[in-house]
Amino acid sequence: MQKNKRIVVKVGTKTIMSADRAPDHKMLKSLARQISSVSDGGTEVILVTSGAIGSGMSLLGIKKRPKDLAYLQAAAAIGQCHLMHLYSEYFHGHGYVIGQILLTQDDFNDKARFSNIKHTINTLLKHKAVPVINENDTVATEEIKCGDNDRLSSLVAVLCGADMLIILSDVDGLLDESGSLISIVRGIDKRISRLGGKSNCDLGSGGMATKLAAISTARKAGIRCVIANGRERDVIRRVIAQEALGTRFD
Repeated sequence: MQKNKRIVVKVGTKTIMSADRAPDHKMLKSLARQISSVSDGGTEVILVTSGAIGSGMSLLGIKKRPKDLAYLQAAAAIGQCHLMHLYSEYFHGHGYVIGQILLTQDDFNDKARFSNIKHTINTLLKHKAVPVINENDTVATEEIKCGDNDRLSSLVAVLCGADMLIILSDVDGLLDESGSLISIVRGIDKRISRLGGKSNCDLGSGGMATKLAAISTARKAGIRCVIANGRERDVIRRVIAQEALGTRFD
């Protein structure tokens, strides 16, 4: 098994939201437990989480994702606080504190900000704190947003020199034309890209296409990547142990 000194785990909105479109406390507790266990074993874990807008919509009683930017940013402002409160509570139960980092594309484009992000992440990890990263949806516009948290996770993975990027989704991995799981992808060619399709989620902005684009970025930096179902039992540990789970990009 290849040693993973540092990994980035990205979790999507649909993975951490329940059937009633509110944050799934059981799933958030599971994530905190799994990441804490991996951290106890000596692997540094950075969490990139979606769900701020979805959480805010739930608290505001909004059923359909707003199209108006101000409504989206308001939902994100409310939901981000709630989401971080839950993460903080559940990680604390395993002896870990979290550090929130909110980013936009400008932070990666500016050399000084880029360096500051890296130093902040390294300092948090040095003090056994779990960095929890999300796009700063309360201020992001089309001109400055990273685009989606799949892409954000790949940018973070490259920035911090991660060994592995694990993207947790609500599907088992990348499916071929017949709907069968593809276990290993050696390279993202035109055929693989076509399998991405489009997102049909009204809570988040991602989909398989954005995941493949993010993985392409990470693979260029030599980072091993996996897409797996976030609701699989102990999925993070099992992916790290190289069990036959999800789709691996080597």
